[in-house]
Amino acid sequence: MLLVKRVRPQWRDKIPAIVHVDGTARVQTVSQDTNPVLYRLLKEFEALTGVPVLVNTSFNVKGEPIVETPRDAMICFLTTGIDNLVLHDTLISKNALHNIVAPLVRVYTDVATLVMATNRAG
Repeated sequence: MLLVKRVRPQWRDKIPAIVHVDGTARVQTVSQDTNPVLYRLLKEFEALTGVPVLVNTSFNVKGEPIVETPRDAMICFLTTGIDNLVLHDTLISKNALHNIVAPLVRVYTDVATLVMATNRAG
């Protein structure tokens, strides 16, 4: 469920990333019945931090379209400063090999983009 609610003053400093200038936030709620996995994640996060909120943001970098597929997610992950990626139920973390793989991924995606553009134009 998505709604706009006023954020209580005592919470504004704890969750500033979600508070709009007018003191409201777009709230998406989840219940144990509708999404038990996300509900458990939120409960565990609250137990660790004291904050029962996760920020939900679009997954993309400036100038790029929003990530829509696992392939898009991996390319964004490998070519940006993101350290970890959760893809479905798998946690993927960068290691030293990333410094070798990232430039190759950039070249691959550049070539793939050119090939797709050429195929559409022709």
